[in-house]
Amino acid sequence: MSRLDYAPKLKEIQITDIKKGLGVFTPKPDRAVSFAALKTALKRAGYTLDSAQISVAGTLARDGSTWTLVNDSTGQRFVLEGANVEKVLAGAKPDTRLSITGDWKTSGTGATSREVISPDAPENADGASKSERGAAASKVWATSSATNASQVTTAGASREADAPVVRFTAASYEPPAARAASYEPASSYKPAASYRASAIYQSSPPDAFSGSLLSLERPSPRVPLAPIRVTSPGLTVYKGGAFAPRLYFVRQHAGALEVNRQVLNLSVTYTPTPTLQLEAELPLARTAFDDGATSGASFGLGNLTLWGKYRFFRTVKTYGDRQAAFRFGLELPTGSKRAPLASQVNASAFLRQQLTPISGGLSPHFDLSFSQAGGRFIFGGNVEAVLRSGRAGFRMGHELRVNTDVEYVLLPRDYDVPGRELFAILETSFVRRGLGRVGGATVAASGSTEFYLAPGLQYAAAPRVVLEGSFQFPVARRAGAQALRTDGNLLLGVRYLF
Repeated sequence: MSRLDYAPKLKEIQITDIKKGLGVFTPKPDRAVSFAALKTALKRAGYTLDSAQISVAGTLARDGSTWTLVNDSTGQRFVLEGANVEKVLAGAKPDTRLSITGDWKTSGTGATSREVISPDAPENADGASKSERGAAASKVWATSSATNASQVTTAGASREADAPVVRFTAASYEPPAARAASYEPASSYKPAASYRASAIYQSSPPDAFSGSLLSLERPSPRVPLAPIRVTSPGLTVYKGGAFAPRLYFVRQHAGALEVNRQVLNLSVTYTPTPTLQLEAELPLARTAFDDGATSGASFGLGNLTLWGKYRFFRTVKTYGDRQAAFRFGLELPTGSKRAPLASQVNASAFLRQQLTPISGGLSPHFDLSFSQAGGRFIFGGNVEAVLRSGRAGFRMGHELRVNTDVEYVLLPRDYDVPGRELFAILETSFVRRGLGRVGGATVAASGSTEFYLAPGLQYAAAPRVVLEGSFQFPVARRAGAQALRTDGNLLLGVRYLF
């Protein structure tokens, strides 16, 4: 929606009530507006526009029996229709300056299309119509369409203040069955199905309008991509992406062998359509080992993994949603395969191979994820299967992973405006790894079954920047003597949305 011709810049986007989906916007003062274009933009984003309102200041004109309101900022004509037209315009004459608010639609298509306003019923205790009140107000700042810009400015109103103002006081957006919403909440919050945006045009115009466009592509750039370790079915943002460097500090052991890893994982995502997300992931690892007699360290690149995620299900409700996605990844044999020699570390060939930054060669990943959000709580999980192939005669066992995620918005307590959210996150991981191979032979006691907890925090530090961290530790594990056991895994990350 922010890509509409009459939309302001993303930095001007503002959500005023996140629970109810309230937001405000003022279109660009020099651009004509279109309900049809708005509806099309929302449809592309995966929503159906139910209704909308608009407030327009301008000059009345009459074409036969039809009243029109000509906006002085753009010259755009709005046809006035409906049961309340005569009441609202009682006593009004052509060239009268006033502001009218009402239901908005586009009638016709192509060259015959026109913007139509059905004015609201007059709301004034003294019985005066809106036209009368508008005419009275107009005396303060304008008298007719002949009034020049300097006169209007002298009266305290700029020409920019005459720009139409859209009021989505009754606009509900429900996702069509065949499409998904294009924004993420992914997210710092889970957006509502019913968004109401409002920008009030006063009877006497303010010195300058301040407001923003409610963007259904990206309700707010403040979008933490929760969870941290568990796969999210959400997409980053339609026609946008994220850069997410993550640093892992991992402690492992196998008997007397102690291993410390520092892994920098570089990830870039891009979302070209409302249902598809592409991702590339590359780890850089430093591995230090000590067997009690000798020690050493190595550095190298891990395997590059390319991902494609397809979100096939989404249903949205007020202040919450449900969504599911399938993700396929292909791990390419690009990482370093150089392992320490037997003279460098007193360990078996299979254990030495685990000190490299790879787990094998070309390996497909299959991932199915689901999440459900309601209010401050978010629940999710994913199931992932990895089929390992060998590289340099080595591969770890095939893997099955089952992860769960629970999130809660800790701050702010008065959660009306998005931004500065602090999430408390608790993730679990169940990992079942089969027997590995080295030198063409299956290695006994190389499989493992493990269960981990990972509490964490995630903070929306800036509109496009998210800070996150979690610590994973084992709760239960059964691992063979030839498998490295993970004792702790600290993750620190930053996510930048673009």
